[in-house]
Amino acid sequence: MNAKFSRAATLFAATLIAGSVILPALAAERPDYEKFKSGTFLRYLNAGDGRIEKTPSIGLSFGERVLHATLDSGSTGVVVAAAFIPNFDQLPVIGEGKLTYTSSGRVMLGSWVTTSLTLSGRDGASVTTEPMPVLAVTRVACLETARDCRPNDDPRDIAMVGIGFAREGDRQGQSTPDKNPVLNVAAEGEHRKGYVLTPEGIHIGLTAENTRGEFRFVKLERQADLPDWKGVPACISLGGQTPPACGSMLVDTGVGAMFMTVPSSQVASGPLADGTSVAILLGTDAASEPLYSFTSGDMSPMTPSAIHLDVSDKPPFVNTSFHFLNGFDVLYDADGGYAGFRKH
Repeated sequence: MNAKFSRAATLFAATLIAGSVILPALAAERPDYEKFKSGTFLRYLNAGDGRIEKTPSIGLSFGERVLHATLDSGSTGVVVAAAFIPNFDQLPVIGEGKLTYTSSGRVMLGSWVTTSLTLSGRDGASVTTEPMPVLAVTRVACLETARDCRPNDDPRDIAMVGIGFAREGDRQGQSTPDKNPVLNVAAEGEHRKGYVLTPEGIHIGLTAENTRGEFRFVKLERQADLPDWKGVPACISLGGQTPPACGSMLVDTGVGAMFMTVPSSQVASGPLADGTSVAILLGTDAASEPLYSFTSGDMSPMTPSAIHLDVSDKPPFVNTSFHFLNGFDVLYDADGGYAGFRKH
């Protein structure tokens, strides 16, 4: 942690004490995973040696052909060009499908069809799902504000495996947990639905073994009107500003850049200047604790490739990018409603 942020953290604590609010240990009680044995590790197809430097890819197949698909924790749902799905036109159709990737502005249009699928890693390990909804894309449209998008009426280059949670409010209204392939794995015995993301691969299914170590757990809240959990509560401080702006956080393996929304009390409008300290805290306005920090423009492993800054009255939000995995493993417990962060 840099010295500037250390001073800011001290000020947060002093302010809370002065206001007669005791800063609690925000880490939730550790869930008990000892009885769970069903888990599979899939090494990314493009895994490096202990460090992640690009969006991870994973094998995706509906038969013999294995596609190299992006593993995306910033969306929910398997999204693939219809041309890649054998006998696509003969599969059961659930209804019209639409999923928008707001980071790029690409809008995937097609049909939700029901089929099983297999995910595989570089070392040959694999998992197969029960029959589940898959978005078979027949057309790509673009938002007016798209950063990286070309319309396409015959897409042939789409293969995304979305494993995120709490994504329904980000132009992904159809992206409910039933669309998440790692939560639909056909497993034997007692199985805890969830995963652990690491710089080299993903553990599918939580077990006593893959959850060992010092995780900081956060208990998630249920969404009021959807069968999903809310995002991770988090706060943002730029340049040591206090109090921090509190909202939510997303660890998104699908992008290398950070996307951040903060109020004007944190920073003036415009690009974030190089050399600005960026601190992310776990928690809410009532209580928060530092998670990690970096300086914009430096070359540290956790620093994003760019920062897209939105200074507005929208709820504060930070999408960390995949670079976050160079400092932490990330756990998601779909059954219990926990997020966890294990420092390397």
